[in-house]
Amino acid sequence: MRRCLGVLLSAALVAAALTGCGTPPGTDGDLTDDWRPVAEPRQFAPQAGECHVIGEATAYLTSHQPVECAKTHLVETFHIGTFTGDLAARPIPPKVGTAAMRSAFAECDAEARKFVGGDWRGARLTVQVAPTSPAGWTGGSRWYRCDLFELDAVRGANGDNDAAVGRSGSLRGALKGSSPLALRCGEEDDWGHLLAADCTRPHRFEYAGIWTAPDTSYADAQENEDGVHAKCRAVIARYAKVPVDGMLRYRTGTTYRFPSEQAWARGDRGVRCWFWSGGKKLTRSIAGGGTKALPVN
Repeated sequence: MRRCLGVLLSAALVAAALTGCGTPPGTDGDLTDDWRPVAEPRQFAPQAGECHVIGEATAYLTSHQPVECAKTHLVETFHIGTFTGDLAARPIPPKVGTAAMRSAFAECDAEARKFVGGDWRGARLTVQVAPTSPAGWTGGSRWYRCDLFELDAVRGANGDNDAAVGRSGSLRGALKGSSPLALRCGEEDDWGHLLAADCTRPHRFEYAGIWTAPDTSYADAQENEDGVHAKCRAVIARYAKVPVDGMLRYRTGTTYRFPSEQAWARGDRGVRCWFWSGGKKLTRSIAGGGTKALPVN
């Protein structure tokens, strides 16, 4: 009997523990209805307005090291685009420098002009596209970064080098007004590089504008030198406001600079056209000068 009594007492104590303690004040006894729902996982994405100390067109999370644009940096992200359609359906992101990136580059090109306040191709600037990483793509990300960066004043401005140079300050509105980045007048050094010169000082060269080359290989685009010079003469004629006729070749000499091979692979087809005086040096700009600025020689 003692044994049975012990069992009955134990059962009673368990029941009391489970039901006799009651509900604590301020609760309804349901533990689960007060839990906050778990947030949906969010993919990493960069932001327009970030500047970066890593200049390569990479968008891996591990290399995402944004800094304030007032501090020294190499590239500035000015726009975030989205792959759509067939590109978005690909199993992996498009590779940098391939034809699949051309539409993204075209969007970055247009956005860059609005961002800096002019055609960035007429300045010591270039644009690159950085797609999301393969891991991010697998996770559903379809964004790409539009980056802008400054080129070296000598080799970069002449298309020989595509490396970003360190700078501080945002490039927003950088080409509005008189910008030190804009290509203007120049002189040639012993290695054939065009160096910036004051247009009021003696010089032989002046930047006139862009001729957009056809979408072909880099080597093929550079083969027809006479054809490129002819296209640039027409650019110079519009810049100086002289007729495009049979006498044009006797009014102006020309030289030009292709973008770097890396920039060409990204989608830049802008050939920079320069006026060249084969005679005396000039001490003024030929912009809008007409036949007085460019007489027949």
